[in-house]
Amino acid sequence: MEFRLLGPFEARHDGRPVDLGSRRQERCILAVLLLDVGHLVSTDRLIDLLWNGRPPASARGAVHTYIGRLRASLAPYQVRITTRGDGYLLEPDGHRVDAVEFTRLVDRAAESTDPAERVRLLDRALVLLRGPLLADTADDELRERLHGPLEERRLTGVELRAEARLALGQHARVVTELTPLADRHPTREHLVATLMTALYRGDRQADALRLYRSTRRTLVDDLGVEPGDRLREVHRRILRADPRLERTGRPVYEVRVRGEALPWSVGGHPALEFCNTFAGWGHQPPMPGAEWLRGYRTLAVWTGHVGLADEVAVSRLLELARRDPVRAAAALDEARALRARLYACLTDPQDHRTFDAVARYAEDAAATMRFRREADGRGRWRPDLVAGLRLPVHAAAWSGAELLADPRRLTIRVCPDPRCGWLFLDETGIRRWCSLATCGRPEATAPCRSA
Repeated sequence: MEFRLLGPFEARHDGRPVDLGSRRQERCILAVLLLDVGHLVSTDRLIDLLWNGRPPASARGAVHTYIGRLRASLAPYQVRITTRGDGYLLEPDGHRVDAVEFTRLVDRAAESTDPAERVRLLDRALVLLRGPLLADTADDELRERLHGPLEERRLTGVELRAEARLALGQHARVVTELTPLADRHPTREHLVATLMTALYRGDRQADALRLYRSTRRTLVDDLGVEPGDRLREVHRRILRADPRLERTGRPVYEVRVRGEALPWSVGGHPALEFCNTFAGWGHQPPMPGAEWLRGYRTLAVWTGHVGLADEVAVSRLLELARRDPVRAAAALDEARALRARLYACLTDPQDHRTFDAVARYAEDAAATMRFRREADGRGRWRPDLVAGLRLPVHAAAWSGAELLADPRRLTIRVCPDPRCGWLFLDETGIRRWCSLATCGRPEATAPCRSA
C-alpha cells in the first residue's frame, strides 16, 4: 500500500485511492505511525501529539478506540498495527511512505560524490513534496511539531542539489531556485553563499555583493553575530574576482591542498580544527560531509595546512604512507581515537578520564618535540620526523595540550545545534552559533554551551 503524507493525506492500493474515513484524529495517529514506520511509538507520545500537550482525561481510551478502527479499515490491505508494551508499531511489510522515501533519497544523495547522480536523486526526492506535511489533516501546531526534521531535510536537499548543479555548470538554474528561498531564509548562510557564487558565475557580481550586505545586516540586527567564515570567504573571493569561484566540478566550500579536500579553518585553534574535522559527528545519520579524515594522506596534508608540521615533514609523511599503508592506517585510527578523546575533554571539563587520556598522548608527543626557528624568526615547537607516521598524532596531541593550558580554554563554546557540535573560541562571550552554514537559524534560540 502507498501512503502520501507530504501534502494532503492520501492512501492508495494498486494505484487506486482508499477511503480511510474522515476522522481527523485517526488519520493523525496513522500519520504519526507511518512517519516512524517499523518503530514503536508510545501511547503517551500519541496522546501528546494528538491533543498538543493538553489531553482530556479520556485520551488513553480514545487512542485505543482509534487504533481499533484503523486496524479494521486497514486489515483488507494487509496493513498491520501491532501493540507492544505501552505503544503501537506499524509493520513495514513493503508499504511505501513518501516521507520515508524522501528521507532515504536525500541521504543517498548526500553520500554520492557524482554531481549528476546527486541531482537525479534529489529531483526524485523533492518531487514527492506536494505541499505541507498532512496539509488537510494536521493543524499548524501539530505540523510544526512533526514537520521540523522534514523541513530541514528539504532545505538541505535543495542546497545539495544547488551545489551539484553548480558543479555541472548550471548556475542559472541555481539562481532561479535559490533566490526565493534566500528571501525566506536570510540567515541560512550555506544557501546564501551558494546563491552568491551562482550570481557571480552569471556575471551578476553586484547582485551577489548586495545579497551579502543584506544577509550580514540581518545576521547582525536579528542575531547579533557577524557572517561565518565561509560566507565571508565567498564575499572576499568575489571582491578579488578569484578564479576559483569560476571552477566547476567540486563543492563550493572546501580548501584544496595537494589534491586533498580539507575543511575551512573556523574554530580559531589547531586543536579545535582537529576536533572539527567531524562537524555533525553526533548526528544520525551523519550530516553530509561530516567526516573529512577519510585517509592518512588527508590527515598528513591537514597537519601541514593548519601549521602543525612543515612542508618537508608533510612530503616525508606522504612518502612513508605510500610505502607502508598498514602502519599509515593504524596511525589514522590512532588519530581518530585521540580526536574523540580530545573533543570529550574540551566539551566536559569535569571529564577527568578523557583529560588523563589526552595527557598521555601529549606526554608521548613531548619526547619527539623540537624547538626550531621559523622563517619569520620566531621559535616554534614541532614534532620531529623521528615520530614517523605517528607525527600527526603527536602534533595534534601537543596542540591539544597547549590549548588545555591556555586561558582561552575557558572561552571554548559548543554550537548548540544538535546536528553540529562544532567547537570555536569566543572571547567576546556573545556568539551563539558557530560558522557552519547550517547554523544561525532564528529558531535555534538555545545559547551555545560553554565547554
